[in-house]
Amino acid sequence: MFDKMRENGHVIFENQSRKYNLNIIGIRSRTAKLDEFGCQLMVAYKYKDVWYDHSYRITTYPGRYYMIQKLLNPGGCAILVPGQYRGVYKVDYHRGLYKALCQRLGTVKCYRDGDRDEQFDLDKRTIIEGMFGINIHNSQDNMTTTRVGMHSAGCQVFSDDREFNHFMSLLFASLEQFPNIFTYTLINE
Repeated sequence: MFDKMRENGHVIFENQSRKYNLNIIGIRSRTAKLDEFGCQLMVAYKYKDVWYDHSYRITTYPGRYYMIQKLLNPGGCAILVPGQYRGVYKVDYHRGLYKALCQRLGTVKCYRDGDRDEQFDLDKRTIIEGMFGINIHNSQDNMTTTRVGMHSAGCQVFSDDREFNHFMSLLFASLEQFPNIFTYTLINE
């Protein structure tokens, strides 16, 4: 994972003097299918020469509902472009409901897929940049789900609330030592 990040010129946070200098990395699956949680989120940090890492099941793709039934944007559904989004995220309220990692501090790039089929169209000609609210959040409150459905219109979404709560506990621990500014890196498998 870190080799792939270095290969792409991404920064790896390795401050060892304080715990929880988090590297938050989404790994987009090559074989993910519409409405499945087939991707991965890794959180890693180094402290006193030891790497700590955690892995969670997520989706980095939108669900069927927003891909096929209800496009929120006339250009098509958002699919986050792989890259490193430095200092773009902060802990805030997702849709005013609960704390999550939210895109509030800068822009991201997204493909727009508007043909309403079951294929993820990652066409470079459709890439736009802006403030889209591509958050990293839970699928449901205190539940686990197996289908993405209405839970993602382009966000990075957890399927399991226990995994999401563990992820948030790492963010809260980080906030005790670092400002409320996080970097998210999305790479392809």
